[in-house]
Amino acid sequence: MRTLALDVGTKRIGIAISDALGIIASPIPAINRMPEKIAIDTIKKVCKNYNAKTIVVGLPKNMNGTIGQQAQDCIDFAKNFENDFEIIFEDERLTSRQAERNLKTVGKKYTKNKGLVDTESACIILQQYLDRK
Repeated sequence: MRTLALDVGTKRIGIAISDALGIIASPIPAINRMPEKIAIDTIKKVCKNYNAKTIVVGLPKNMNGTIGQQAQDCIDFAKNFENDFEIIFEDERLTSRQAERNLKTVGKKYTKNKGLVDTESACIILQQYLDRK
């Protein structure tokens, strides 16, 4: 069984998938969040195609660990999947900055393609979860 990870933003959703052994996170191109129904259907199709039964959703907590508006939005979005998949929330504080550093290190230009940052963030979220597991 594979695990899917989501970096849910207001404009795009970064996606990553684990390998079959649950060791390595790999990117899947980011998708637009709106229209939300299409985004939800796309994510469900990706889960079906990869036989993923668990979705790890990045939870952007405030720096003091509290749940803010953006984190609540992620929780609300994840409710669209709770009947079909196991949902796990993973703290994702500062993953976007780490993603930008990672992309810069490998020479990828991300300033004109924010989807790259979202996808890299999803990989970081998933890898954190896989490493802890």
